[in-house]
Amino acid sequence: MLKTFFTLFRGSIAAAEEELVDRSALLILDQQIRDSAAAIEQGKRALALAIAQDEAEGKRLDATLSRIADLDERTAAALAAGREDLAGEAAETIATLEADRDAIRQARATFGVEISRLRASVANATRRLTDLERGRRIAQAAEAVRRLRVGPAGHAGAADLADAEATLRRLRERQAEEAAADAAMRSLDQEGGPANVAQKLEAAGFGKRTRPTAADVLDRLRRRAAAAAAPPA
Repeated sequence: MLKTFFTLFRGSIAAAEEELVDRSALLILDQQIRDSAAAIEQGKRALALAIAQDEAEGKRLDATLSRIADLDERTAAALAAGREDLAGEAAETIATLEADRDAIRQARATFGVEISRLRASVANATRRLTDLERGRRIAQAAEAVRRLRVGPAGHAGAADLADAEATLRRLRERQAEEAAADAAMRSLDQEGGPANVAQKLEAAGFGKRTRPTAADVLDRLRRRAAAAAAPPA
């Protein structure tokens, strides 16, 4: 029983760790990408240093070859002049320079292999980092959509949107009801007011008219036409 309990306990810890990793996947991925980018930068610096050292060795090789050629010519001239002593000393120097030349060539060959390896490694890592960054952007967009669909507390984002829409609908309905009630109140106030009663009495022919009617307009026009047609006195 105790063994089963510890096994269950370890399983719970493992499940919690996996859940934490899943929730923090983007953060972990960001840090891993930053670490990879830093490693690539170090690789680029190493490549640049190797290229600079190879170029320096190339310049040293050119200078050594130039000195060997110069000493060869001078040693041959000394031999031709019978100066064995000078020729022997020069020959020792030439031998030393030739050993340096061979060492430089061997070093450059080593640098060449290392530079080729570093170039390929940096190019491959850079390409993979570009793919990772592109994938990270896609994953970030997918995570944003997932969070929209499923809220942080586990509630469906679509349900949240539906609740918000229902709240807005209720708000608009209440506003429409209030507007209709206000309009009805204004209508009731007008119907029972003195001005409205006076208008009803006037329409029924009781009292002085306060507004002209179509009959008034026609009567006025007829009088104007008759006055214009009458001969002058």
